[in-house]
Parts: sequence; structure tokens; C-alpha cells
Amino acid sequence: MKKILAFGASTSKKSINQKLADWASRQVNQATPTLIDLNDFEMPIFSIDRQRENGIPPAAQRFKKLVEEHDGIVISLAEHNGAYAAAFKNIFDWVSRMEGSVWENRPMFLMATSPGKRGGATVLDIAARRFPFNGGEVLATFSLPSFNDNFGMEEGVINDDLKETFLEQLAIFEEGLSEK
Repeated sequence: MKKILAFGASTSKKSINQKLADWASRQVNQATPTLIDLNDFEMPIFSIDRQRENGIPPAAQRFKKLVEEHDGIVISLAEHNGAYAAAFKNIFDWVSRMEGSVWENRPMFLMATSPGKRGGATVLDIAARRFPFNGGEVLATFSLPSFNDNFGMEEGVINDDLKETFLEQLAIFEEGLSEK
């Protein structure tokens, strides 16, 4: 049984990206998901001066250990002003200062959603292009536009065309995960 690390890259207590990541990670066949909350990884804003003075925060070390302990990663990225949410970017920055790669060459299924019609497409594109440079094997991506119209808590993606796209991307992720 493969282990999947999943999270919404947001600290909102009502994060729609957390809901999508949770649901999507439970759709991965023959895998056990671990859903984490980025609020559990709060740490000082990254700066080289802080790193020199205090080293890497324990929260960043815990995050990195979770990545290392899992076989694959499912992330749904919140888009704030066309980029990563500040809390996620801060974790990413701290972990990138540690030895090895951020994502440890783990297969990744990247997603994004928003209440709007673009579904976080900009941040999804940024992450899909950036993460391979940080040890992420981005196998699949999925953008869910108009979250409130296209997602139900029990059934997940409810729009037939979007569900078909999700299932295609999920199959690609599952295939890559099984090869690891």
C-alpha cells in the first residue's frame, strides 16, 4: 500500500483547496492518504539572516520528514494574487534550504481550485514548471474552476467533463506511483 501526503496549500480554515486535496487523495487506488494542515507548520518568515542565527525551524524539518516518509504527493494550490499563498511559499522556502530536494523525487499530482472560472490555473502553471527543479516529479495536473458549482463534499467533482479530466489525470498519477 502506497502512502500519499496530501494538503491544500492554504491556511484558511475553510480552504476549498484543502477539501479538494483531501477528496482527491482518497481517490488514489491502493494508497493510504495522510492529510496535513499547513497551520501546523507555522514558522518565521524565511530570511537568510534568520537561518544563520537560528538554523532551520523544527516545523520545516517536520514537513521535510513527512515528504520523505511518503511515496507520492497530492497538493491543491491556493492562488493568492496569481501566485502561491504566503504560508505555503514560506514553507517551500525554508525546506528548500535543507539538504536534498524539497520533494525528494516523489510523484506529484498538482491541482488548484478557486471560486472563479480560471480555477487557480496561474499558480498551477507556476508550480508545475517550478517543482521539477526542486525534486518534484509532476505527473498530473488538474484545475477545478468555479469550485462551488463543480464540487460536492460527498461526490467530489460533479461536472461530467471536469470529472473525466480529473479521472484521466488521476490514472496518470496512479500509474507513475505504482512504478516507484
